[in-house]
Parts: sequence; C-alpha cells; structure tokens
Amino acid sequence: MLVLGIESSCDETGLALYDTNRGLLAHALHSQIVLHAEYGGVVPELASRDHIRRLVPLLREALRQGGAALSEVDAVACTQGPGLAGALLVGCAFAEGLAVSLGKSVLPVHHLEGHLLSPLLAADAPEFPFIALLVSGGHTQLMAVTDVGQYELLGETLDDAAGEAFDKTAKLLGLGYPGGQALSQLAEAGRPGVFNLPRPMLHSGDFNFSFAGLKTAVLTLVRKAGDGMDDTFRADVARAFQEALVEVLTKKSCAALKQTGMRRLVVAGGVGANRPLRQSLNAAAAHQGCRVYYPALEFCTDNGAMIAFAGAMRLKAGAIPRPAGAFAVRPRWPLSELMR
Repeated sequence: MLVLGIESSCDETGLALYDTNRGLLAHALHSQIVLHAEYGGVVPELASRDHIRRLVPLLREALRQGGAALSEVDAVACTQGPGLAGALLVGCAFAEGLAVSLGKSVLPVHHLEGHLLSPLLAADAPEFPFIALLVSGGHTQLMAVTDVGQYELLGETLDDAAGEAFDKTAKLLGLGYPGGQALSQLAEAGRPGVFNLPRPMLHSGDFNFSFAGLKTAVLTLVRKAGDGMDDTFRADVARAFQEALVEVLTKKSCAALKQTGMRRLVVAGGVGANRPLRQSLNAAAAHQGCRVYYPALEFCTDNGAMIAFAGAMRLKAGAIPRPAGAFAVRPRWPLSELMR
C-alpha cells in the first residue's frame, strides 16, 4: 500500500511517499527558517501562506523521487494536529482535495505520534516495547510504548519544554533564529564549570520536567552581566545551560528505563539532534545495559516522512481511514487521546 504523507503543522512543509512493502520511497521538504528569521520567530499567517505556495511543487518532487504516479497513491495521511491552526488547515485541505480527486481515504495523523514513531524508519529500527523521550518544540514527555497506539504517559513538562527553553535562552543571549541550534553551536566554545545552573526537578522522584526555572537562572546571569556580556560570557552560559538540561533529560530517561525494566530508549523530536544529549544518553544507557535509538538527523525536525509512516503503521494496526470530504483540524490535541 502506498501512503502519501503531508506535514504542515508549523514552519516546515513536508511531503513523502511510504510503501508498506518497500519502505520510504520519497521525502521532499521545505523549511521556512529564512522567511521567519527577520521576525525572530514563526509568524503564523506567513507560515500558512508559504505552505500554500510549496505544497504542489513538493508533491511533484516526491512523486518524481518515488517514481510513482499520483493515481498509484492508496491513502493520504496528513497532520491533523497539534500545531498552528492556519498551517494545519492548509495541509488538511490539500490532503482532502487530493483524496476526493483520487477517490481515496484520508488518515488524520497526530503530529507527536509521527515524531514518536520516526526512529522506526531507520534500517536498524527498535523493536517494541521501549521508553520514548519526546523532545519536540513545546513538548517534553516520557512514555512507555508497547505498540503502535499503545502509549503510557510517564511524565511531561510542567511549564517550558526543552525546545522552548533552548529557544528562549538563545534569545536572552542575543542569538538568531532558530535559537536552539545557534545556542548548541555556541556552547561548544564554552568553558566547563564557569557557571553552575540549577537542574530543575532532577530529584523530584517522578518523571516530570520543568525548564522555566533554568531559563530564569540564565536571565539572572544576563541581567547581572549587563553591558559586560561578551562572546566568552555567552559561550560559558550556553554551555552551562546545555549541560544542565542534558543532565535532567538523561537521568529522567534512565530512571524510566530502570523502573519499567525496558532495555530500549527511543529519542525523537528536534532536541534529539543535539550532539551532547546523544552522547550523554548513549553513555548512561550503555552503563545500564540498554541501547538508545534515534531517527536520522533529517527526520528529527518536522517532515512528511514521519507522517506517511505513522499513517501506514496505523493502517497496518487496523485503523479505519475516514472517507474524504469532511475534515477538521485540531490545533490542541493531547497525545493522551491516542493512548489505550
């Protein structure tokens, strides 16, 4: 079965083709980083308009890469939520239009489930069950995963998520957009031990997270520095921030492995591309006799491949696609609604 996946939840437009027998056939993506950079963040109206411009060319590119005709598509999977309402509407309307024209069905996909399952696209994919650390945008969650759609929430962020903390801290340090990646690069030049920032909820005894206090601690340092905030200061703060966040994510993840007795940890979402986080998780998990799995770097951020794959996995698990012609988007869609 050939599934077309469409992702348009925020500032990336992604289309992909996934075949349940042959695997991922094509993956076309456009990022809006340049478009939003001058505003220091995503402008929802501009994001929606850009999705409209990109969808048809990306569809043609995906079909070309996959060597497929549009008529060969068996189902259309699209991100229904969560995300920006206007951006979601563009992708879902496009998916519905295609499905109606083809006489095919539509598979609404939860954006976070797409991220959660993305490591399974790898050649060396993890088997169920596993612990999943989801660190995508405004979401930081730990889940026990036993199968597609069988997710148990162990803990989540109570305020700022890891990705949000990266971006907000980067803004405090005067870095550009997107801030998280710029902060990680700056941290490489930082000196260890110059600043000791708090590790929020590290010893809370549960699997919840809180990163707002870590961001506030950076704000305090920045205010004290005033006009003395030079490049060396920024790098040292960036390193201290990253070390604190990485330690919390690592220890909570390993504690979840220990408590559940599972031996596999899956990391998904944009923060999962962070190199120090990967190094820390790999070392800590290996110490416990466990292994960590990641999606390919190109699938850490939003993309159509994870949506096509999640839709295909839902079909294989017995999901019943809805007929095309009536759709709704869900900008706020708790992942808990998928759990059973």
